Amino acid sequence: MKTADEVRDILNKYDVCVCDTTLRDGEQAAGIVFSNVEKYRIAQLLDEAGVQQIEAGIPTMGADEKKAVKHIARMKLNASILGWNRANIDDINTSLDCDVDSVAISLSSSDIHIQHKLKKSREWVLQQIDECVSHAKSHGVYISCNAEDASRADMDFLIKFAKTAKNAGADRLRYCDTIGREDPFTCAARVERIIKEVGIEVEMHTHNDFGMATANCMAGVKAGARFLSTTVMGIGERAGNTPLEEAVMACKHLFGKSTGIDPLKLRPLGEFVSIAAGRPIWVSKPFLGSNCFAHEAGIHADGIIKDAKNYEPYDPHEVGLERSIVIGKHSGRNTIVTDLSHRGIKLSDQEAIDLLERVRKGSVKLHRSISSDELLVMYNDMINGEDPFED
Repeated sequence: MKTADEVRDILNKYDVCVCDTTLRDGEQAAGIVFSNVEKYRIAQLLDEAGVQQIEAGIPTMGADEKKAVKHIARMKLNASILGWNRANIDDINTSLDCDVDSVAISLSSSDIHIQHKLKKSREWVLQQIDECVSHAKSHGVYISCNAEDASRADMDFLIKFAKTAKNAGADRLRYCDTIGREDPFTCAARVERIIKEVGIEVEMHTHNDFGMATANCMAGVKAGARFLSTTVMGIGERAGNTPLEEAVMACKHLFGKSTGIDPLKLRPLGEFVSIAAGRPIWVSKPFLGSNCFAHEAGIHADGIIKDAKNYEPYDPHEVGLERSIVIGKHSGRNTIVTDLSHRGIKLSDQEAIDLLERVRKGSVKLHRSISSDELLVMYNDMINGEDPFED
């Protein structure tokens, strides 16, 4: 078990720190259940990828959940291991019993939740935060204090919430966009104010209900947040969470910030989680999907053939993917000319025009793209005056 200072050293190593919650919030997605053995492997893969903190689960659930968290805490991983808790002393003690080095203490911060879920007062919330954070602090662990539904919280009260957590000993505040209703502009302003007025580290925990989980997460980073709460492939409650792969690569390529994550480890990690979760990787899934570097449209394919930088935002080999030029309805002449040139066949301008017409007609008839071998057959048919797609 790492000390709080050792955890801080791990989490302060890079510009931005990733706290991955695939094993907690990711598994909370309806229909996803990881076996404990799968959890151990996912934790190992996250650690090998360079993730600095792993939210391993909710120990107070007991049974297999507690057993899994305790096992992961004892795997001697490089990453910090965090247990999630309600703002409840018994919950926190259960996490401590699992030998985690970090705890997340979560409590509602919006009036909607305070009045209609907790049926308590703002004063009660602040008292619970003070009591629970102080209790965890007395046990020498690293503490993340989670402001649930922060995106709908009154800003002045959220500042009091954060100050109470900090004064009680919390290391950071988790800004939770619990129902994914935040927008990047408001998000950035709110996070910037928290950091300025409270002086506490902020973690972005954003959901994807309006398709803006990654955008809101990055808005928080732009405003000064240094911690990212992510899940592999973005799995999680309802529409999911901020995808690990998107947040990491956006930090690197768009913001020039280091995360310590090895991009080549992202696809193997995604493939394992995909199988364990029973959620196929969407072909166009950024950084993981097979279509990320597939080009068919004539203008794009021509640009790629001339120089990949024309239409690719980063090198596919960086994340272990391959570039492909697809032959189909939207192809241009350069695509078929280049493909056949690899077989030693040189097309005249007229042959290229005629063959492209056949390719487009064939693609429409078949409702799909055309393989390179099929292109060769179509070329030979054209030379022999045959057209199998003629009505």
